[in-house]
Amino acid sequence: MVQANALVMAASRKGARDPVAQMQNKSHKCLVEIDGEVMLVRVINALFDSGHIGTVYVSIEGEEPLRTVPRLAQWLDEGRVKVATSEGNLADSVLAGADQMTDPFPFLITTGDNALHTPELIREFMEAFWTLDGDVALGFTSEAVVAKEIPDSGLAYHRLKDGGYSSCNLYGMRCEKALNGVRVFASGGQFGKRHIRILKAFGIMPFILYKLRAVGIHKMANWLGRGVGVTVDIIDLPYAFGPIDVDNPRSFALSERLLQARREKVPA
Repeated sequence: MVQANALVMAASRKGARDPVAQMQNKSHKCLVEIDGEVMLVRVINALFDSGHIGTVYVSIEGEEPLRTVPRLAQWLDEGRVKVATSEGNLADSVLAGADQMTDPFPFLITTGDNALHTPELIREFMEAFWTLDGDVALGFTSEAVVAKEIPDSGLAYHRLKDGGYSSCNLYGMRCEKALNGVRVFASGGQFGKRHIRILKAFGIMPFILYKLRAVGIHKMANWLGRGVGVTVDIIDLPYAFGPIDVDNPRSFALSERLLQARREKVPA
């Protein structure tokens, strides 16, 4: 089986300590235990168990935080997990991660707080990714799927002509050109609060189409990709838990509840 690298975003944010990390007095949110297992270990296990990931690079400030967890330390010693030194913001860290990987492409980007991700979800995303040919692939789940199974998810959605969608924090990067889409966000700044940055990056037409909900998610992706010179595929993942990450104590409690329910369904 062809395998890709994975880049897991796990650095701590500058400034105030993360409220989830504070719950267990950890240096990083991804090192918090959830339903009895360190969150980052859960994420990496799902990647490895999918069968589609070879080496996992963790984007973090250095090895020291990872070596506080025996399983992570073991993976580091085995060379299955490597550190990609993070930068000051998410986009710059992705670019730095690509530079630090050996033969980076293709690679998958995800985050260290997606505690609910399963090997099956990763496998479905990667199997679709291999059959497509866009420079970038983005994993989304529809609001209809989430609302049916987890009505109290608290998720935010991109509202488009064909409904609401939420990102699963799964991004497939097929080639060097895929990084053009990341460079748009490099060097900081919040796009959601600064519409002028969105206009400069993608052009006025995608902005208008998005605000008017005039197109569906696939056409919206085409417009956005055209603005930065990349082709974009949307992979629709029918997993209600896919877009749920651990952003705050509320989503931690929700994720732990779902993990406990999942575990209790598995025969002893």
